[in-house]
Amino acid sequence: MNHDTYPDDYIRGILNGVKVIAMVGASPSEIRPSFFAFKYLVQRGYDMIPVNPGHVGKSLMGRPFVASLADIGRPLDMVDIFRSSQHIMPVVDEALKLQPLPKVIWMQLGARDDAAAEKAEAAGLKVVMNRCPKIEYGRLSSEISWMGVNSRTISAKRAPIPTQGMRLSLNRTSVGGGATSAADRAAKDRSDPT
Repeated sequence: MNHDTYPDDYIRGILNGVKVIAMVGASPSEIRPSFFAFKYLVQRGYDMIPVNPGHVGKSLMGRPFVASLADIGRPLDMVDIFRSSQHIMPVVDEALKLQPLPKVIWMQLGARDDAAAEKAEAAGLKVVMNRCPKIEYGRLSSEISWMGVNSRTISAKRAPIPTQGMRLSLNRTSVGGGATSAADRAAKDRSDPT
């Protein structure tokens, strides 16, 4: 697979097909990108597991930290690696020891290890590198367009404003996010011609 670009259907298939995600490198610090990504994915209905040996005994969004993938004790669909590139191969090696194997190895923005990707793909796993599932979810579900970000999806029809419980194009229910007073005013102004 060419890991410089990914077809939208490939990313969409992953995000629709996974439920249990272990985030290696998750942080309970509210200023860390992994915190925002973790919270966002929890709010979109994913079963998130924070993995970070430095935070065992703490929890993130009500989910207890575990020290390693081996400590999870249940099947995973995806391993989201929130570590720098030099730390990816050991995480992939650990993931490849799990039974059953996860379906996906996902490396966050700025993280890439072609040898680790090749190893995971040889074992039958899908791999995504240098992407964020939070950003990809928002882009493919059209949530991101309401935040003033170009989603690279061309359409003459504006996407609906995400609401609580609404089914988005990624076939998941939104359980939070997207609501602001400005967005509410804009929706009211569009629906109220006076």
